[in-house]
Amino acid sequence: MARQLRIEYPDAFYHVTSRGNNRQDIYRDEEDYKLFLERLIESLDVYNISLLCYVCMTNHFHFLLTTPDGNLSNFMRHFNIGYTAAFNRRHKRSGHLYQGRYKSFLIDADLYLTEVSRYIHLNPVRLKKYSGLNAKEKAELLKKSKYNSIAGYTNTRKREPFINYSKVLDYFGGDTEEGRRRYSQFVNKGFGEGLDNPLTSGKGTGIVGSESFVKKIRKTFLEKTTQNSKREQPQLKEVKKKFNPEELFKHFCRIAEVDRDQVCSKGKNTTDRAILMEMLYRYCKITQPEIGLLVGGIDYSSVSYARKRLRQKLEKNSDLKKRFDMVDIELSRLKI
Repeated sequence: MARQLRIEYPDAFYHVTSRGNNRQDIYRDEEDYKLFLERLIESLDVYNISLLCYVCMTNHFHFLLTTPDGNLSNFMRHFNIGYTAAFNRRHKRSGHLYQGRYKSFLIDADLYLTEVSRYIHLNPVRLKKYSGLNAKEKAELLKKSKYNSIAGYTNTRKREPFINYSKVLDYFGGDTEEGRRRYSQFVNKGFGEGLDNPLTSGKGTGIVGSESFVKKIRKTFLEKTTQNSKREQPQLKEVKKKFNPEELFKHFCRIAEVDRDQVCSKGKNTTDRAILMEMLYRYCKITQPEIGLLVGGIDYSSVSYARKRLRQKLEKNSDLKKRFDMVDIELSRLKI
């Protein structure tokens, strides 16, 4: 049986979830939750993902996110592998942490974005053991919920810097006191009985949306693969390139005040070359083997290792972080 196709394109919205292997816990203590968020923040930054909502349960998590660059699979692979490796090291274990691949639903934002955000935020009070509580009691319980993005939607002092609150709040009049009040009321309505799971309509197709939205997605992405009988169908992507590599090279050398031949020389300016490779990946979305050829003919594993080492250095070296951010900000202003 063929796996469900991952439909990816720029600015798509998704609900994403992963469950622990054999329904086992994926967090054992507070340190695991913190480790989870550290790896999540790193992956969001690397893949330019905008996270709108999240909740961490004991044996699974939920994300609502959007992908400006159409790269959900790359992001989730990086994040899930990163957290699994860190979890295994910490607990001196090996093997899979999650039960199979992550599950995702493509979301028709205009109709279902707010519904999915509410569904995610209400997960902690949907447990069977809380079914006997009234709406007021559930509201109080939700306020105490940890590792849930709901707090920042109603109280700006409790906001987390890696969450994009405006995408959802725009549907309630914007990120204003009134908009936050309306969203809070919307969430509170979910404490009543009979609230439908907005993801139910997407079971079997992986698409949650209006009939016209589903038809459009099917026609644009799925009909092209009906002749493909391979067990592993190729991922469908429409990656929006912001620069071609040569343009980025010129901008980078100007902004970083480096010479192209010098920065691409093996063994020289290795930090600047690592920054360059990271920017080529972020803004051109070319593969790591292609990046290796562009920066002096190094192999893809060296590119991957250099990018990983750069992220580690950025956490410890404030001067390097300032230089990196300066280059990143200047390039972002030149996006096309």
